[in-house]
Amino acid sequence: MTPPAERRLLTAEEYRQAQDSPEFTELRRRFRRFAFPMTVAFLAWYLLYVLLSTYAPDFMATPVFGNVNVGILLGLGQFVSTFVITHLYVAHANRKTDPIADDMRERLEHHDYASTTRGTTRGTGGADLGKGGATRG
Repeated sequence: MTPPAERRLLTAEEYRQAQDSPEFTELRRRFRRFAFPMTVAFLAWYLLYVLLSTYAPDFMATPVFGNVNVGILLGLGQFVSTFVITHLYVAHANRKTDPIADDMRERLEHHDYASTTRGTTRGTGGADLGKGGATRG
């Protein structure tokens, strides 16, 4: 990364070029393919918990062992699922999105997008987009 004292501010056109690049399109696609289904799944799971708590209190009060009932286990499951989703996202980002984002940031810092024609970039900057995975280059 370039030291702050040596950085030149990026222009709006450089940001536009980066946003129009195939790398950024792929980055957005990879993020959305993880985030949207995971968000829907978690919200459905949370809504199920709320609905069961509201409309099936007898089921939620079913004892499992000792003073622990189904409602407590499902409530704790909400916390566990949050940590699992966080772990899955970090693993997904490390494998699928961070390499492309790191490459794009480096190209922006070196002003590689400044010398491109609108809508095109010089190569893919080390991101191997055609083989389903990004590589650092």
